[in-house]
Amino acid sequence: MNEHSFRKGIVLVRPREGDKRRRIIDAAVHVFSERGFFNSRVNDVAEAAGVAGGTIYLYFKNKDDLLISVFEDRMDTILAMLKSELRKELNPSGQLKRFIELHLELVQRDQALADVLAVELRQSAKFVREYRARKFYEYLGVAEDILTDGIKDGSFRADIDPKLYRRALFGALDELTVMWLACAREDRPAPCSLNDAVNQVFNLFVSGLGPEAKL
Repeated sequence: MNEHSFRKGIVLVRPREGDKRRRIIDAAVHVFSERGFFNSRVNDVAEAAGVAGGTIYLYFKNKDDLLISVFEDRMDTILAMLKSELRKELNPSGQLKRFIELHLELVQRDQALADVLAVELRQSAKFVREYRARKFYEYLGVAEDILTDGIKDGSFRADIDPKLYRRALFGALDELTVMWLACAREDRPAPCSLNDAVNQVFNLFVSGLGPEAKL
Protein backbone atom coordinates (compact mmCIF):
# COMPACT_ATOMS: atom_id res chain seq x y z
CA MET A 1 0.00 0.00 0.00
CA ASN A 2 1.26 3.46 -0.82
CA GLU A 3 0.07 6.93 0.05
CA HIS A 4 -2.01 7.22 -3.11
CA SER A 5 -4.07 4.06 -2.92
CA PHE A 6 -4.99 1.11 -0.81
CA ARG A 7 -6.99 -2.00 -1.58
CA LYS A 8 -9.67 -3.79 0.32
CA GLY A 9 -8.73 -7.37 1.05
CA ILE A 10 -10.79 -10.11 2.62
CA VAL A 11 -9.68 -10.65 6.19
CA LEU A 12 -10.68 -13.78 8.04
CA VAL A 13 -10.54 -13.75 11.81
CA ARG A 14 -9.19 -17.13 12.89
CA PRO A 15 -10.64 -18.76 15.96
CA ARG A 16 -8.38 -18.42 18.97
CA GLU A 17 -8.57 -18.90 22.68
CA GLY A 18 -9.57 -15.94 24.79
CA ASP A 19 -12.39 -13.49 25.06
CA LYS A 20 -15.25 -14.60 22.81
CA ARG A 21 -16.83 -11.18 22.90
CA ARG A 22 -13.59 -9.68 21.60
CA ARG A 23 -13.41 -12.26 18.83
CA ILE A 24 -16.97 -11.51 17.80
CA ILE A 25 -16.35 -7.75 17.68
CA ASP A 26 -13.15 -8.21 15.68
CA ALA A 27 -14.96 -10.47 13.23
CA ALA A 28 -17.90 -8.08 12.92
CA VAL A 29 -15.62 -5.26 11.75
CA HIS A 30 -14.44 -7.31 8.78
CA VAL A 31 -17.77 -8.94 7.96
CA PHE A 32 -19.69 -5.65 8.02
CA SER A 33 -17.00 -4.01 5.91
CA GLU A 34 -16.83 -6.81 3.33
CA ARG A 35 -20.52 -7.60 2.99
CA GLY A 36 -22.15 -4.38 4.16
CA PHE A 37 -24.27 -4.14 7.29
CA PHE A 38 -27.58 -4.91 5.57
CA ASN A 39 -26.22 -7.94 3.73
CA SER A 40 -24.43 -9.39 6.74
CA ARG A 41 -26.06 -12.07 8.87
CA VAL A 42 -25.33 -12.77 12.49
CA ASN A 43 -24.27 -16.25 11.42
CA ASP A 44 -21.68 -14.72 9.07
CA VAL A 45 -20.08 -12.98 12.03
CA ALA A 46 -20.26 -16.13 14.13
CA GLU A 47 -18.56 -18.16 11.41
CA ALA A 48 -15.78 -15.59 11.01
CA ALA A 49 -15.29 -15.49 14.79
CA GLY A 50 -15.23 -19.26 15.08
CA VAL A 51 -18.21 -19.48 17.44
CA ALA A 52 -21.67 -21.00 17.24
CA GLY A 53 -24.43 -18.75 15.90
CA GLY A 54 -26.28 -18.72 19.20
CA THR A 55 -23.16 -17.54 21.03
CA ILE A 56 -23.57 -14.07 19.50
CA TYR A 57 -26.81 -13.61 21.44
CA LEU A 58 -25.10 -14.28 24.74
CA TYR A 59 -23.28 -10.96 24.28
CA PHE A 60 -25.44 -8.89 21.91
CA LYS A 61 -29.21 -8.47 21.55
CA ASN A 62 -29.19 -8.35 17.75
CA LYS A 63 -27.16 -7.23 14.75
CA ASP A 64 -27.74 -3.53 15.46
CA ASP A 65 -26.55 -3.97 19.03
CA LEU A 66 -23.43 -5.70 17.72
CA LEU A 67 -22.74 -2.81 15.34
CA ILE A 68 -23.12 -0.26 18.13
CA SER A 69 -20.81 -2.34 20.33
CA VAL A 70 -18.20 -2.32 17.56
CA PHE A 71 -18.46 1.47 17.47
CA GLU A 72 -18.09 1.88 21.23
CA ASP A 73 -15.22 -0.60 21.50
CA ARG A 74 -13.19 0.88 18.69
CA MET A 75 -13.88 4.47 19.72
CA ASP A 76 -12.50 3.75 23.19
CA THR A 77 -9.25 2.63 21.59
CA ILE A 78 -9.17 5.55 19.15
CA LEU A 79 -9.83 8.12 21.86
CA ALA A 80 -7.10 6.74 24.10
CA MET A 81 -4.60 6.78 21.23
CA LEU A 82 -5.65 10.26 20.14
CA LYS A 83 -5.30 11.80 23.59
CA SER A 84 -1.94 10.12 24.14
CA GLU A 85 -0.55 11.39 20.84
CA LEU A 86 -1.87 14.92 21.27
CA ARG A 87 -0.13 15.26 24.62
CA LYS A 88 3.16 15.11 22.73
CA GLU A 89 2.35 18.37 20.91
CA LEU A 90 3.23 21.57 22.76
CA ASN A 91 0.79 24.03 21.20
CA PRO A 92 -2.79 24.09 19.84
CA SER A 93 -1.67 24.55 16.25
CA GLY A 94 0.52 21.45 16.43
CA GLN A 95 -2.26 19.52 18.12
CA LEU A 96 -4.74 20.49 15.42
CA LYS A 97 -2.46 19.27 12.66
CA ARG A 98 -1.78 16.03 14.53
CA PHE A 99 -5.52 15.52 15.07
CA ILE A 100 -6.10 15.77 11.32
CA GLU A 101 -3.14 13.50 10.61
CA LEU A 102 -4.25 10.82 13.07
CA HIS A 103 -7.79 10.77 11.69
CA LEU A 104 -6.61 10.26 8.11
CA GLU A 105 -3.86 7.82 9.09
CA LEU A 106 -6.50 5.59 10.66
CA VAL A 107 -8.45 5.53 7.40
CA GLN A 108 -5.45 4.32 5.44
CA ARG A 109 -4.14 1.97 8.13
CA ASP A 110 -7.41 0.17 8.90
CA GLN A 111 -9.77 0.45 5.98
CA ALA A 112 -12.23 -2.13 7.28
CA LEU A 113 -12.72 -0.20 10.50
CA ALA A 114 -12.97 3.12 8.65
CA ASP A 115 -15.61 1.59 6.39
CA VAL A 116 -17.70 0.48 9.35
CA LEU A 117 -17.38 3.78 11.25
CA ALA A 118 -17.86 6.11 8.28
CA VAL A 119 -20.33 4.17 6.12
CA GLU A 120 -21.95 1.11 7.68
CA LEU A 121 -23.00 2.78 10.94
CA ARG A 122 -25.28 5.02 8.93
CA GLN A 123 -27.08 1.97 7.57
CA SER A 124 -28.43 1.12 11.01
CA ALA A 125 -31.76 2.81 11.69
CA LYS A 126 -31.32 2.12 15.40
CA PHE A 127 -27.97 3.88 15.48
CA VAL A 128 -29.20 6.88 13.49
CA ARG A 129 -32.55 7.34 15.24
CA GLU A 130 -32.10 6.05 18.77
CA TYR A 131 -28.49 5.84 19.78
CA ARG A 132 -26.87 8.77 21.55
CA ALA A 133 -23.32 8.53 20.30
CA ARG A 134 -21.51 9.73 23.41
CA LYS A 135 -18.18 8.47 22.07
CA PHE A 136 -18.63 10.47 18.88
CA TYR A 137 -19.23 13.66 20.84
CA GLU A 138 -16.22 12.87 22.99
CA TYR A 139 -14.20 12.64 19.78
CA LEU A 140 -15.53 16.02 18.63
CA GLY A 141 -14.77 17.31 22.12
CA VAL A 142 -11.08 16.61 21.61
CA ALA A 143 -11.08 18.95 18.61
CA GLU A 144 -13.14 21.50 20.53
CA ASP A 145 -10.65 21.48 23.42
CA ILE A 146 -7.80 22.18 20.99
CA LEU A 147 -9.69 25.13 19.53
CA THR A 148 -10.63 26.46 22.98
CA ASP A 149 -7.02 26.25 24.16
CA GLY A 150 -5.90 28.07 21.02
CA ILE A 151 -8.33 30.89 21.72
CA LYS A 152 -7.12 31.16 25.30
CA ASP A 153 -3.43 31.42 24.41
CA GLY A 154 -4.00 33.75 21.46
CA SER A 155 -3.06 31.23 18.76
CA PHE A 156 -6.58 31.31 17.33
CA ARG A 157 -8.96 34.21 16.93
CA ALA A 158 -11.32 34.87 19.80
CA ASP A 159 -14.53 35.23 17.78
CA ILE A 160 -14.75 31.67 16.44
CA ASP A 161 -17.29 29.18 17.76
CA PRO A 162 -15.35 26.01 18.71
CA LYS A 163 -18.48 23.85 18.49
CA LEU A 164 -19.22 25.03 14.96
CA TYR A 165 -15.59 24.80 13.87
CA ARG A 166 -15.20 21.26 15.20
CA ARG A 167 -18.19 20.18 13.10
CA ALA A 168 -16.77 21.81 9.99
CA LEU A 169 -13.43 20.09 10.58
CA PHE A 170 -15.04 16.69 11.06
CA GLY A 171 -17.15 17.23 7.94
CA ALA A 172 -14.04 17.80 5.85
CA LEU A 173 -12.30 14.74 7.29
CA ASP A 174 -15.40 12.59 6.89
CA GLU A 175 -15.73 13.56 3.23
CA LEU A 176 -12.09 12.63 2.59
CA THR A 177 -12.68 9.32 4.35
CA VAL A 178 -15.69 8.45 2.20
CA MET A 179 -13.79 9.48 -0.94
CA TRP A 180 -10.81 7.27 -0.11
CA LEU A 181 -13.06 4.32 0.72
CA ALA A 182 -14.88 4.73 -2.60
CA CYS A 183 -11.55 4.76 -4.44
CA ALA A 184 -10.55 1.56 -2.66
CA ARG A 185 -13.79 -0.20 -3.58
CA GLU A 186 -13.37 0.76 -7.22
CA ASP A 187 -9.67 -0.14 -7.18
CA ARG A 188 -8.57 3.29 -8.36
CA PRO A 189 -5.97 5.66 -6.93
CA ALA A 190 -7.01 8.35 -4.49
CA PRO A 191 -6.72 11.89 -5.90
CA CYS A 192 -4.25 12.99 -3.23
CA SER A 193 -1.73 11.50 -0.83
CA LEU A 194 -2.13 11.35 2.92
CA ASN A 195 0.46 14.10 3.43
CA ASP A 196 -1.19 16.35 0.85
CA ALA A 197 -4.59 15.86 2.44
CA VAL A 198 -3.28 16.62 5.94
CA ASN A 199 -1.51 19.77 4.80
CA GLN A 200 -4.40 21.08 2.72
CA VAL A 201 -7.04 20.53 5.40
CA PHE A 202 -4.77 21.99 8.08
CA ASN A 203 -3.88 25.05 6.00
CA LEU A 204 -7.51 25.62 5.05
CA PHE A 205 -8.67 25.68 8.65
CA VAL A 206 -5.68 27.49 10.14
CA SER A 207 -6.02 30.27 7.56
CA GLY A 208 -9.35 31.11 9.15
CA LEU A 209 -8.25 30.54 12.74
CA GLY A 210 -5.33 32.92 13.02
CA PRO A 211 -5.74 36.16 14.99
CA GLU A 212 -5.10 38.15 11.80
CA ALA A 213 -7.87 36.38 9.84
CA LYS A 214 -10.92 38.45 8.92
CA LEU A 215 -14.52 37.41 8.43
